[in-house]
Amino acid sequence: MVFSSYLFVYGFLPLALLAYYLLPRILRHLGLTVLSYAFYGWANPAFMVVMLASTVIDYLCGLTIAGQLNRTWREPVRSLERGGIRTRSQRLAVTISVISNLTLLGVFKYFNFATDNYNALVGWLGMPDASLDSVLRVVLPLGISFYTFQSMSYSIDVYRGHAVALRNPIDFACYVSMFPQLVAGPIIRFSEIQDQLLKRTHTLEKFARGAAFFCLGMTKKILLANPCGKIADTTFDAAAVLPLDAWYGVSAYSFQIYFDFSAYSDLAIGLGLMLGFVFPKNFDSPYKSASITEFWRRWHISLSTWLRDYLYKPLGGNRRGGRRTYVNLALVMLLGGLWHGAAWNFVIWGAFHGLLLAAERARGKRALFEWLPHSGRVAATFGLVLLSWVFFRAEDLPSSIAYLGSMFGVSGVSVAGGLAEGLAGASLDNGAALLGAVIYKPYYVLSFGLAAVVAFAAPQTWDWTRRLPLWKAALCLGLFWLSLALLTSQAYNPFIYFIF
Repeated sequence: MVFSSYLFVYGFLPLALLAYYLLPRILRHLGLTVLSYAFYGWANPAFMVVMLASTVIDYLCGLTIAGQLNRTWREPVRSLERGGIRTRSQRLAVTISVISNLTLLGVFKYFNFATDNYNALVGWLGMPDASLDSVLRVVLPLGISFYTFQSMSYSIDVYRGHAVALRNPIDFACYVSMFPQLVAGPIIRFSEIQDQLLKRTHTLEKFARGAAFFCLGMTKKILLANPCGKIADTTFDAAAVLPLDAWYGVSAYSFQIYFDFSAYSDLAIGLGLMLGFVFPKNFDSPYKSASITEFWRRWHISLSTWLRDYLYKPLGGNRRGGRRTYVNLALVMLLGGLWHGAAWNFVIWGAFHGLLLAAERARGKRALFEWLPHSGRVAATFGLVLLSWVFFRAEDLPSSIAYLGSMFGVSGVSVAGGLAEGLAGASLDNGAALLGAVIYKPYYVLSFGLAAVVAFAAPQTWDWTRRLPLWKAALCLGLFWLSLALLTSQAYNPFIYFIF
């Protein structure tokens, strides 16, 4: 079930809100947990078992770390002293939490990737009989990359003394499974909403702002992300691409992934506000960045800060000299790339950003194009991001190289089938002309231009919805109903981050 569907808008959401507000306050978390499991299990009920396993393990580990596993319910739970000495059982509990979550993530997300690479290796070594049966395949549960990170952050925060362990298992299950952010984030740390789980306010103003977030999120998804996605899909799947078309296609993909993911974040934040929760901002106009370092302070903030606080800093951060800092940056970005997908393309994408971050760190966090005016630095940074998106979007490594070649006009290409034979001056067939006839339709060009204006010039949803006079409310509703009307003419297009 996706947010941008009639089933969710007209079916699940009204019933969920009605049930939530009709339930007495003491039962709301239980009701929200049941609704969230129903939402998550809609695609495959077996997925619920995996999430439940992660939840139970981390709940018990949290109580063990807090020294409350065998205590009575009436005894208050206190946070541990920050920086204090931990017992063997506490260290064991946090280790079990981390290993169990990473094992779940590793098995379900990377088993197929490891199997394919193992088979390729033994085939290259001339030992085909040692290959694993291709029948052995693991289905990736939706959202596992997000809820394992969330659940794991709970036990780590309790261990560090940054959070207080939850005694009530329903409250913790509600935190892990909450449907607004369950499938594609943002990654909500327990320390960010622990107080809200115990007590939060429900006001008309908060609900109205949540509704505005939801309306604008639907607008981003349907009016901007989906048309740009059509341009990108057509271009990346084409048999022949001219340089201008290639740049147009990857630019369209940059807008698609931004508006697709920021739309989901807006929808999640909006739904959270309707339920009384205030989730943190996940995007901060990233394409306005004047450096790669700034880009990662603005893009997918919940992931970048999670990697910083739970991986980069424990590795030593920048406290162990320049060389170790560069190694830590490269390792974190490599793992960040692999977190997005089990493919070498994502590893290269992460390595590319890690190299750029290390280069800027070596310059004292100054932009690589410092001599340019601010607008020039923004354009140059966006250009580097575009190059990285090629690896993110292309089907495989040969296709990525082929597409990059077509962007710079250095070779004849067959994007769908990899590198084509021929020189830079080799003529392209009529497919290039047919491609242009599709991707430059007025509707797509208009959507692309509007996406560019919104990405580079429009205010953020977070700021724009702080005050909602009547004209803003009317505009949000008008855009929302326009989006629903256009949804009937669009093919099924799930959120990109569902697969991560």
